[in-house]
Amino acid sequence: MAMWRLGFFFHEMGYGLLSIFLALYIVSIEPGSGLFYIGILSAIALFLAIPASFFWGYVCDKTRHYKRYILLSFFASTILLYVFTLTASVWLLIALYAVLAIMHVAHEAPKNVLIAELYSHDAWEKSFAFYEGFTEVGWLIGLLLGFVLTTLGVGPANTLFVCSGLNLVAFVLSLLLIRDPTMIFERGLVSIEKTLDFASRGLFLASRIMDGVSVDERLKKESVWIFGVGLVLFSLATSILFTPMPIFVSKVVQAAYLPEGLVFAIFVLNSGGAIAGYAFAGSRSSDSAGKRHLSKLVLFRGFLTFLLILVLQVAAYAVTFVTGILILMGFAYAMFLVYTLSLSMELIPAGKAGLFNVLMGLGSAIGAFMGPFIAQRFGFLAVFVTALTIFVVAYVAFRIFR
Repeated sequence: MAMWRLGFFFHEMGYGLLSIFLALYIVSIEPGSGLFYIGILSAIALFLAIPASFFWGYVCDKTRHYKRYILLSFFASTILLYVFTLTASVWLLIALYAVLAIMHVAHEAPKNVLIAELYSHDAWEKSFAFYEGFTEVGWLIGLLLGFVLTTLGVGPANTLFVCSGLNLVAFVLSLLLIRDPTMIFERGLVSIEKTLDFASRGLFLASRIMDGVSVDERLKKESVWIFGVGLVLFSLATSILFTPMPIFVSKVVQAAYLPEGLVFAIFVLNSGGAIAGYAFAGSRSSDSAGKRHLSKLVLFRGFLTFLLILVLQVAAYAVTFVTGILILMGFAYAMFLVYTLSLSMELIPAGKAGLFNVLMGLGSAIGAFMGPFIAQRFGFLAVFVTALTIFVVAYVAFRIFR
């Protein structure tokens, strides 16, 4: 059953390579205003991906076909990344990347539903953790590939050919290995179970009160709205922080007179931290783990952002400190993603499977523009302070949700 994930592995390899390469490529084309163009590119793509995520989630649940949308996503990525090689115009790259973003998210909601329907509810956290950890290894290998290609002096066109080829491999493997579930019922059962559990607790508390027994427990139903606010705020802070992060790391590396290829190596270690986080989340998964740890993970990310502020005041060993912080950030993000994905499958009804990606995408889109803009106008200290403030507000939202 696990073989169906292989296509996603190669897909993430391609996007791991593209994630750092594209930012550095745009800065090399437009050295003076590269951060501005990165912000425009990321923000436009992510804003367009928001309605697209909702659409793909609705369509896949409506038709009860999931494989076809995964194949569409991978095939479109293959073609569009090939077209990238035909131009060096920043504005044309932005337009192509916007279309790529719309087609790329076509696989996200179907993938989440596949995991939810192929595995029982009590195995959701472990299954999401395994999937995310497995594909994160692909992302890490893509970053390593970027480091190797940069070190060897491979040109931009050939690097984009590699990205396109990896997505073609993903398409072929998914065509051969993915099968739609025969029956779609697991999420429906979980919804019924949660409703009955809520009613049962209500009756129990009512009977205790009628018997004159003092009751300290409150009957509280989980709020999708508060959960959504927390997701948007967390993704906003993360996007503000990480959209210009390759440029920040590049500046730190250059200040230490180290080769630029080290930027890829540092993000490889960040990805390695995420893999460790997925493994840890999967080994400790339980029904209540997500709710208990969400707010702590958000606060921990805020603390790590505060450490980045301190790094700006330290010239010596800055590369080492930044690398360590990014490793821990990857670890915390991985655990957060596993818990929120599992919770979203419980809270979000069928037909709205794309809502999780919509909420995360909304924060990411706003942050993708704000991060580079703040960095360009006010410097990276302002970026870190802004992200830290939003992480603290997100922490409050998840505390209320819990």
